[in-house]
Order: sequence, then structure tokens, then C-alpha cells
Amino acid sequence: MFLVRRIYDVEPGKARQAATIIDKIGKAYEEAGTRSASRVYFNSGTTPGDKNTVVMEWTDETLETTYRTDRVRVDTGSLSDELSEISLGSRIEFWELITEEKYI
Repeated sequence: MFLVRRIYDVEPGKARQAATIIDKIGKAYEEAGTRSASRVYFNSGTTPGDKNTVVMEWTDETLETTYRTDRVRVDTGSLSDELSEISLGSRIEFWELITEEKYI
């Protein structure tokens, strides 16, 4: 089991707007059955930490390439366009979650 975390850097003052868009994108993937439920959180400067940052995370049983032929395409419509207008970039992290089967 893996935790996948995508971290977005957004324009100042746009973290809440970006979080709204990203949350809707996550719901579209979940409704299409291609991803587990996601959680989105943000910092627009009202809490300590990296400002103008939005994080989306979800879990997955396996890590697979996005270039696979059986990949289900999810139409996020204008949401992706809206996000690209206020996003300065993103990065992704992959974390393996401990399960009892992996105990030493």
C-alpha cells in the first residue's frame, strides 16, 4: 500500500482557490473509479509552514505508470485549465505504508 502526495505551489493568495479546484479533480478521479478518496489541505499563510501550498494525497495498492494502455482517462474539463493558471508547479511524493504483512 502506498501513499501518493502531490504538492502544488500556487500564486500568492490563491491557495484556497487552488485547493477547491484540486479537491474537485480528486473527486472526479474517485467517481471514475481510478483513485481512492483523496484529502486536500492548504496553507494560504494563516498557519506555520510553506505558504501558498496545496497538497492532495491518496492511497493506492500499486504504483503504475500513467503511460499504460489500460489507463482510464478522466476528463477534468476546465478544472485543469483553471489550475494551470494559478499553479507555479508541482511535485509528487510516494511513500510506502507499513502494514502488518510488512512487519519484521
